[in-house]
Amino acid sequence: MPGSADRPLLFLDVDGPLVPFGAPGPHPGERPGGRRASQPLPPGSNPLLARIDPRHGPRLSALPCDLVWATTWMADANEVIGPLLGLPELPVVHWPDSEEEGGALHWKTRGLIEWAAGRPFVWVDDEITDADRVWVSEHHHGQALLHRVDHRRGLTSADFAVIADWLARL
Repeated sequence: MPGSADRPLLFLDVDGPLVPFGAPGPHPGERPGGRRASQPLPPGSNPLLARIDPRHGPRLSALPCDLVWATTWMADANEVIGPLLGLPELPVVHWPDSEEEGGALHWKTRGLIEWAAGRPFVWVDDEITDADRVWVSEHHHGQALLHRVDHRRGLTSADFAVIADWLARL
């Protein structure tokens, strides 16, 4: 795992935070890979990828933490999403075969706590609930920020401000 064991982690989901569901079309300004919005995506591309804001890559890279994919995209996040954001290859959390956690706890929660192994972390996802926050506070031996992103808008400047502020206070 790259990075220092002293640096906090940022577990990053794709669908919702980076690919907003409520966006009516491509992200304003540019398409992935630096193409202007008027230019089409390559044939066969997932049309939802046009919703990715390429400015998120530099903003994520500038945060004082180690980025980790925490998404069902798994290794595809490095092959598809990372290049659109200009990110290097990142570690990927591997999920158990069964995504059924049962109850109110998100199926990712236990795996992220295990992966963090006591390191401070930020979890950016659109499905975080109070049940996850309570469970993490009771079972994680480090500091944690569980930051829920509005799936309709994806990551915003306000989200980046909250995350950067929390990381700065560590």
